[in-house]
Amino acid sequence: MEGWLHDPVFEPYYYETGYIMAASSKRGIDKLETQTRNSDDKSFVELNTAEEFRRTMPEGVLTGDFAGWKGWYKSTGAGWVHARKSLVAAVTEAERLGVKFVTGSPHGEVTELIRADGDIKGVRTADGRKHYADRTILCAGANADSLLDFKDQLRPTAWTIAHIKMTKDEAMLYKKLPVLFNVELGFFMEPDEDNHELKICDEHPGYCNWVTGPDGKRRSVPFARHQIPVESERRVRSFLQEAMPHLAERPLSFARICWCADTPNRSFLIGTHPDHPSLVLGVGASGHGFKDIPAIGGFIVDGMEGKLDPKLAESFRWRPETAVNRNWEDTQGRSGGPNRVVDFHEVKSWTHIGHTSRI
Repeated sequence: MEGWLHDPVFEPYYYETGYIMAASSKRGIDKLETQTRNSDDKSFVELNTAEEFRRTMPEGVLTGDFAGWKGWYKSTGAGWVHARKSLVAAVTEAERLGVKFVTGSPHGEVTELIRADGDIKGVRTADGRKHYADRTILCAGANADSLLDFKDQLRPTAWTIAHIKMTKDEAMLYKKLPVLFNVELGFFMEPDEDNHELKICDEHPGYCNWVTGPDGKRRSVPFARHQIPVESERRVRSFLQEAMPHLAERPLSFARICWCADTPNRSFLIGTHPDHPSLVLGVGASGHGFKDIPAIGGFIVDGMEGKLDPKLAESFRWRPETAVNRNWEDTQGRSGGPNRVVDFHEVKSWTHIGHTSRI
């Protein structure tokens, strides 16, 4: 939070709108009640009726009946960040400091790590070029598993995102809204100022793309698609029906699947690889890595220099023993939708939304 609030690279892209966390099943409500009861933060305001939910936002935004919902509203100290703009700001600052980026395919597409003498000496890209380095930092997200054997410590898992186009007047009405997150149904945040699109995600334990390799091992292999399963679109609309039914039938203007990589306990995997002294790892975002962008680079550098705080070093260490006989179907505390991790091979139909290049 210090970074989002005070680092000039990131501060312009943090919007402290507050947020609402809610649930609509007894199990979900009991879980949130326990969390708030045990929290040191006593600023949460309990929401029990549709009228109480509606009062957190301007009139005409929350028009649903919120049947069975219970929530907790926090007006300060929380909000959302603009992902694309904060990433661009980080890249721009890195370039100012002397970093040179090689991007695009084939020049920037890494196909393998260069191995020699039991160590990693750099990377090879799809154009056949070898890039040598004294230290190689692997921060390839869900694709990291395709470049290095992580001993089952990473499970590439995908979630789903959809946008709805708003008018200019609607975008003004929906401006500075608290993020509304039902832990079983999904969440939405205010429309972006550039495209006037409302961002909505349905909540579920995730999708995997299971492939069995020649060695008989099962792996989830990421792929790109600017569409979402039709079942995910239905969940988005079901969420809207309960919170903002006036938008529930509006066409989606954009959708795609978004990949992350889960470690068995959802803690990062950061530090020097025990078998490759020149390889530094920065992976295992586990669905919550983006919020740490202002700090994560410092952790990776500390890991590379052997200066990582001992408690963090213990948490982030190379730990294949935690993945022995790993339960690949573990929901890892997530709920919603079918309440299980779904194989993409089970998906029967996808949306047909016009492709765009937006993030």
